[in-house]
Amino acid sequence: MTDDRPLRIGLVAGELSGDQLGAALIRAIQATHPHAQFEGIAGAEMRAAGCQALARSERLAVMGLVEVLGILPALLRLRRKTARHFLHNPPDVFVAIDAPDFNIPLERMLKRKGIPTVHWVSPSVWAWRNYRLKKIRRSVDLMLTLFPFEAQFYEQHGVAARFVGHPLADDITGSPSRQQTKALLEIDTQRPCVALLPGSRATEIKRLLPVFLETARLCKQSIPELQFVLPVAMPGLLPLCREMLGAKTQEALSLKVCNGQARQAMLAADVVLLASGTATLECMLVERPMVVAYRMHPLSYALASRMLHVPYVSLPNNLLGTGQVPEYLQSAATPQQLAASVLELLQQPEQAARQIEPFARVHQQLQTNAAQQAAQQVIERATH
Repeated sequence: MTDDRPLRIGLVAGELSGDQLGAALIRAIQATHPHAQFEGIAGAEMRAAGCQALARSERLAVMGLVEVLGILPALLRLRRKTARHFLHNPPDVFVAIDAPDFNIPLERMLKRKGIPTVHWVSPSVWAWRNYRLKKIRRSVDLMLTLFPFEAQFYEQHGVAARFVGHPLADDITGSPSRQQTKALLEIDTQRPCVALLPGSRATEIKRLLPVFLETARLCKQSIPELQFVLPVAMPGLLPLCREMLGAKTQEALSLKVCNGQARQAMLAADVVLLASGTATLECMLVERPMVVAYRMHPLSYALASRMLHVPYVSLPNNLLGTGQVPEYLQSAATPQQLAASVLELLQQPEQAARQIEPFARVHQQLQTNAAQQAAQQVIERATH
């Protein structure tokens, strides 16, 4: 790179959480390189931060080994198109954010041509599919990890890695009270509330929202004054959620549907029922008691469970190394079991308090100015 032209950075982010990380990274790089140029596969937040979109992140938002098969040809075409673009217009550095199944082969193609590659958000190789380590070693010049144990794992396996922390931990500093947030969301400040977060992908919502709604109905039978809030991850998912809900169900459950506002929904809640994923970390950081559930295609689950090397799926439990948060997967994720777990936290405040007691310690550990640290590492790779 010469001094007379702006820094050029290629980016590919997968789904909502990757888009948020990408936007934070862009803003942190702009703080020291205001004329830097960004292009790639980007979500709404990255586009708003100044990334020129070759395609939208939503196209990568698919989960499960079997579920991806239906759109695999389109994903492969998109990857080839993205690779051609960056090979013909080489950036100073390429940053892949999450989406490892899409990004790691793309990074391999670019690295072969001498383009420095940085991957932010480690795939869970410490948890399952260890065989990916060899591919990562060949494809990634530097792995930036959200959690300290991940960087240690990579270093032990010969992959350059840096722990940079998690931007969510930096972003969440002091929170409004439940009452204040309920008022903000225009829900009853005097009634207990459960937040329902069935995921940020259409496939997750189709599998989990009906289960969560039946769970809500069972909970309301025990606590009639209970109310619910459903923050829909992306505007494009609103029609699907409204169709699955129906006006009668929404009224019967005293359920408020929000466009986004997941954090506010968690803050307003006495208990959060949510899909396993990044949202569980956010729930931990705002110190709300939670119940975690997940369902995927039976074949996907059969394949994934055979490759799993850790006893937990949720981030809070993996970070704490203990089953602090109840997890219900596949056939165990029934409305009856979920309702019993949610009601236990609602009706036994001491149980809820015990669950959230260690959350603040993890928050402090992850608070490291992550976006700035990641930006520094990316700039170093781009300018040397």
